[in-house]
Formats: sequence, structure tokens, C-alpha cells
Amino acid sequence: MIKSLQIKNYALIDELEMSPSTNLNIITGETGAGKSIMLGAVGLLLGDRADTKVLLNKDQKCIVEGVFDLSNYKLEAVFEEEDLDYENECVIRREVTANGKSRAFVNDTPATLTALRRIGDSLMDVHSQHESLSLGANKYQLEVLDAFAGHIDLLAAYQSDFSEYSQANKRHSDLLELAKKGAEDLDYKRFLLEELNQVDLDNLNQENIEKKLEILENAEEIKLKLSQAIHLMDESEVAILQQLQEARQSLSSIADFSKELSELHDRLNSSAIELQDVLKEIQVNQDRIEHKPEQISELKEQLDHLYRLQKKHGVQTVHELIDLRNNLDQSISTVANLDGEIEEAKKALEKAEKKMLASGAKLSESRKLFALNFSDEIEKIIKHIGIENGSVEIQVNSSDPGESGLNQVDMLFSANKGVKPQELKEVASGGEFSRLIFAIKYLIADKTALPTVIFDEIDTGVSGQVALQMIQMMKSMAENHQVISISHLPQFAAGGDAHYFVYKDHSSDRSVSKIKKLEKEDRVLEIAKMIGGENPASAAVESAKELLQIG
Repeated sequence: MIKSLQIKNYALIDELEMSPSTNLNIITGETGAGKSIMLGAVGLLLGDRADTKVLLNKDQKCIVEGVFDLSNYKLEAVFEEEDLDYENECVIRREVTANGKSRAFVNDTPATLTALRRIGDSLMDVHSQHESLSLGANKYQLEVLDAFAGHIDLLAAYQSDFSEYSQANKRHSDLLELAKKGAEDLDYKRFLLEELNQVDLDNLNQENIEKKLEILENAEEIKLKLSQAIHLMDESEVAILQQLQEARQSLSSIADFSKELSELHDRLNSSAIELQDVLKEIQVNQDRIEHKPEQISELKEQLDHLYRLQKKHGVQTVHELIDLRNNLDQSISTVANLDGEIEEAKKALEKAEKKMLASGAKLSESRKLFALNFSDEIEKIIKHIGIENGSVEIQVNSSDPGESGLNQVDMLFSANKGVKPQELKEVASGGEFSRLIFAIKYLIADKTALPTVIFDEIDTGVSGQVALQMIQMMKSMAENHQVISISHLPQFAAGGDAHYFVYKDHSSDRSVSKIKKLEKEDRVLEIAKMIGGENPASAAVESAKELLQIG
């Protein structure tokens, strides 16, 4: 539950702090003072998106921080799954900077909005005017029936089976699509594969072939240059090897005079031996290299074929062609063996569907079982809070399998005697919507185990004795939950364990919203103003005192 709430620089709020009671808190105030604005700030703690429009002062950041007591709610697993540190006293903070960037922290650790929403769903249930409209939606009606029924295990089992069914259905559909597409492309893929198999790609070295062709095409020039080298080294009148021999003899005659001269003689000998070896290699290459037109033609044809394949498939190397060939072979093989896979996938789908339908049927039976009791309980409450001739009917109809089950729930309502219940959106007024929502919240509050329940003007369209009945029920809820209710009714204000008053402060250049907790005489005076206006008569003051005694 909320231990404290701090809001800075949000909408009309410059700075606001409150520490709600653990039981029933009522927030009142003049119209436009900022009561519902506080809900927007709380929404930031629950993971709602924000923008710079929320900033009161555009050059400062907005901060909303809530301290929550989690000691009795077993939320450790949620924090662990979100990789956040768990503390019994949890601090959630949202910051919105002047440039529109938003940051969230849980116990000073950065957190995602997804994590914030998940934690928020376990901390608070917030009623808003939007939720009253949501009551007319079948999805919401199904959710509240499930919450009343409390069949969490049945719903979880179905959702697990539905997930398996969805995966099996996708697998089967994907294989059928692959088979269809594969059959259309099979002949072309076989043609491409056959074309690639005509070339011995695994034993083909493109670089070696290109180099060999280059040598053959330049054989005459290479042979000429080699011949020139042989002539200079060994055949001319001043042949290099002959002159080197004479140099060796010259050094040989003086090698014994010093170590340095001996080493020079040895080095010259080594050079002569190396040059002799080079000459032999040159002579071998000269004899080996020949101009072979037929081989040149053959190599050119081989490379031309290879270049055409590379260009056709948009690749640069033989390795890429090999990968392409292997992928084509695998693809053809896959299509050829798809019939067996499709049959296996079909069997798996039928098995998953049977399992999903079975768990869905159990869930449907439970919904039907609780639907009648739920509608009866709602009727009792709405009659107790002023819709004397109200009747509610909850129909659990069959629907196509979905994530929530095999059902569509339709909640039908009539506020008048003798009038057949119809869809909510067709017949319920704003006040009736609010009381229906209140009845539902009252019934499912203990089943949801939420620490805090917040109502935003749930008293729309009610007054007098009905308001007294509603506040007594709210006090009953507050025995097991922290309840915060924004209200404009004196009966609600008198019934709270704590009464907070929101007002506009006009003392500075800009009007801002502030909040204060009312005690004793201030509380009497404020309730009297709610009854009799800005300057309440003594009768209104007495009525306020009576309401506080009743509360």
C-alpha cells in the first residue's frame, strides 16, 4: 500500500506530499483544483507514458515518487523476474525532463515502463471515468467475471494450452506455405542446381586458373626474358657467373690474411652457389613454358563459365557458389520431404487443439457456474445503492478460441422494472455505470488481493442515503485494502478515516494546486461547505457534525 506520495512540477502541482491512511482516504476539493490531476501523476508510477505537457515549469523536471509497503503481498518473484532488487519498503520514482525524456526507477535501480506496469498491476487498482466506459466492453466483462470466479489455475492452464496450440498451428501453416511455395519453385531450383553441379566447384581454384592463363597468354614474352637472363648470367662474353668466378679466385688468394677476408670469400662462394641454382631454375622454366593455344582456349572457357555463374547469382567467389549450391540442394531436399513433416505437424496440431479445447471447456463451465452467482450478487448491491429495480444478466457465449478462452461474456442490464436487460452501452447512464463498477469492485476486491484501490468520483449521480450506503461499503473494503476515493459528496467526506482537501493557492504569480489533511474543526467546516456553500449556515454545520458521527 502507499505509505507516501510526492509530486513535483506536474500540471498544476508545484509540490505536493501526502501520507495516506492505511484504511479509507477521501480527497475533496473545489472543481478544477486538481483532484483528478493527482491520478495522472499516480499513473506515471504505474507505467503510463508522459510528455512535456505535464510540466508546470517547462525548464524544470517533473518528479513523482511513491513509497509502498509490500511486506504482506508476496511480490518477490515479480521483482526477481524483472531483475530488480526487492525491499519490503519499495520506492518507485518517475522523472520527466524538460526535453521530454522520461526515466523510471525502482529502489534507485533504472526500470523499464513494462516492469513498472507489471509491478503497478500488483500494487494498485485505479478506477477512472475511462474504466466506467470500459465496462461496456466484452473483454472487460470477461476479466471481471474471471476475477470474481477466482479460477486462476483454470485460466493459466488454458492459456498455456492455447499458447502450445498457437505454436503448433503456426508450424503447420508455415509448412503448408513452404510446401506451396516450394512446389512452385522446385523445377527452377533443380535447374539451377544442375547448372552448378556441371562445374566441379569443390576442386576448382579460381585464382590458380587465372594465374595459369595469364602465364600461358604471355608465354613468348616470359620465354624471351628468361633467355635474356640466361645469356647475361652464363653465355655472354662478360657473363655474370664467369666474372663472379674470377672474383672468387681473387679473394681466395688473400683469404688467409685475416678473418674478415676469409668471411668475404665464403660469402662470395655462397652467392655463386645461389646464382648457379637460380640459373638452373631459369633454364627449367624456360624449357617448361610453351605457348599452348588449345589449353588457353580451354582455361578461358572454364573461367567464362565460372564468371557467368557468379554474375547470374550476384556473387564474387567460388566459395559463395558452393554455399548457394548446398542451400539449393537442402531446399530441394526439404520440399521433397515436406509431406512427412506436414503430416507430423498436423497430428501435433490436432493433439494441441484437443488439449486446448478440453481445458477451455473446463474454464467455460466454471465461468457459467459463477456467472449466475455474480449477476445475483451485483443485483443485490445495486439495489442496495439506489437502483431498486435493477437487474443484471451475464451471458457466457461460445466464441472462437482466443487468448482468454472459448467465450465472449455479455453483461446485460436494466434499471427499470419490466424492461428486459440489454447491453450496458445501450441502456446504462453515467451514474448507473459508476454504481455497477462500484458493485463489481466491491465484489472482486478481496479476490484480487491488491494493496490499494483508488476511486475517481465513483459517486457520480448518487446522493443522500445511497451515498451513505456506498461509503459504508467502502469502509468495509478498507478493512482489507487501502482505499483512496476522490469525491464531491459530504457523505463520503465524513466517512473517511482520513480527509484530504485539494485547493488552489493564488498567493504567487501562478495558481498552483495544494493539498492538506483536514482535522477536527477544519473537517467540519469543509463538509459544511460541501452541504451549504461557501458560507454555510449553522444548520449545515450541524449536518456536517451529524455525518461525521454517522461515519
